Amino acid sequence: MNAVPTTLAAASTSGADLLLWVAVPYICLAVFVVGHVWRYRQDQFGWTSRTSQLLEHRWLRFGSPLFHLGAFMVIAGHVVGLAIPDSWTEAAGITEHAYHTTAVWAGSVAGVAMVTGLGMLCARRLLTRSIRLGTDRSDKLLFPLLSATVLLGITATAAHNVFGPGYDYRSTVSVWFRGLFVLQPQPEAIAGAPLLFQLHALTACLLFAAWPFTRLVHVWSAPIGYLARPYLVYRRRATPATAPTAAGRPRSASGSRRAA
Repeated sequence: MNAVPTTLAAASTSGADLLLWVAVPYICLAVFVVGHVWRYRQDQFGWTSRTSQLLEHRWLRFGSPLFHLGAFMVIAGHVVGLAIPDSWTEAAGITEHAYHTTAVWAGSVAGVAMVTGLGMLCARRLLTRSIRLGTDRSDKLLFPLLSATVLLGITATAAHNVFGPGYDYRSTVSVWFRGLFVLQPQPEAIAGAPLLFQLHALTACLLFAAWPFTRLVHVWSAPIGYLARPYLVYRRRATPATAPTAAGRPRSASGSRRAA
């Protein structure tokens, strides 16, 4: 029964849609995987966040926690919204209205926190001369691309779901996203999505392609092992023995050896 609509949808898919929503995502995913393997084998010493805390810490003190906290919340929201079908959440007792209300407001708070933190980190890098001079080519690519991805996502949410009539991306963008990972791409699912959602998806794909070649690799090096590491016991070094002198004042043993 579903063969005819599927065939018609496939036939109506243009070459541009196949390029944008099938070829580009798979190329970016391949670069993401192969790039991480290459980076780990060739540049383990560069597998770091390259922190600049010693150069400036006031902006970093507030910007970094805001950005990372917002990023964790945004990633969690994307996992639920894109990877989990709406039928699963409804089976769990979460209505579609309750899901979208929670997603919009929790996502807005997370997005504002992430944008604020990212703005402080970018301003810190631009206004502090020593940090600006230490910015390499990968950072010059990462920060604009990351900023564009975040801002497009927030703008799409605000324009369509906060101030607009509402848009159910779980019936279009989510279907396309899940189809990529089960090797059943459905470019027609996202081809009709609003432009802001399409741009957000494209910049996210490019961000994944750039990931292995930037400081974002430090995400995979989170110090989780510290949680299970045994305690370290520190012992105070024993004070050197003292010996009396002719004048009655104590003299260290090392001093007596030097005198001898």
